[in-house]
Amino acid sequence: MSYALRMFSDDGASPEQVRAAEQRFRRALDDALGDAALVLPVRAAYQRLVAIYGESPAEDMLSPEQQQIFTQWQQAEAAALTAALGPDRHLGEAQFEISD
Repeated sequence: MSYALRMFSDDGASPEQVRAAEQRFRRALDDALGDAALVLPVRAAYQRLVAIYGESPAEDMLSPEQQQIFTQWQQAEAAALTAALGPDRHLGEAQFEISD
């Protein structure tokens, strides 16, 4: 299952910088989750958990499986943001949209 990725930035980044940041984000996210096919389902599960329990639920509120998904997505997203924006700190206000 593939997904679409788009970066939004008001920092005046060139199209080449945006494309490179999107590629770094995608590569890091796919690597962190193990496969591109896992991005949409893990993200959807994470979003359901956030809708039910909020952004920072107490660990005892989540089952071990839910905690694993919650942590897995947060770590993958953090790794992707670091990979995407690391060499281009001026893109720090950038946002990434993932869709199917």
